[in-house]
Amino acid sequence: MLNVYAWSVCPHCHRTIEWLREHRIPFNYLEIEEQPKDVIQKVIDVNGGDDWVVPTLEYNGQWRPGQVYDPVQLEKDLRRWGLVK
Repeated sequence: MLNVYAWSVCPHCHRTIEWLREHRIPFNYLEIEEQPKDVIQKVIDVNGGDDWVVPTLEYNGQWRPGQVYDPVQLEKDLRRWGLVK
């Protein structure tokens, strides 16, 4: 299952989630501020080690660092993971 680490006030998170729903890609929404410290640290590490950046995506151990919403890049990355055909 695709995990989406997001923040409720993040517009890029909202757009990413809308895109996933429109494309009927199942996912777990994980509010970043409610995650255990070890999970937050992993998200920080994935994003270069300075701070957490959202939306950060994880699927089967593969990570996509947080990025500005770009539907073309999002689709390309999810296609690489086999989530988009």
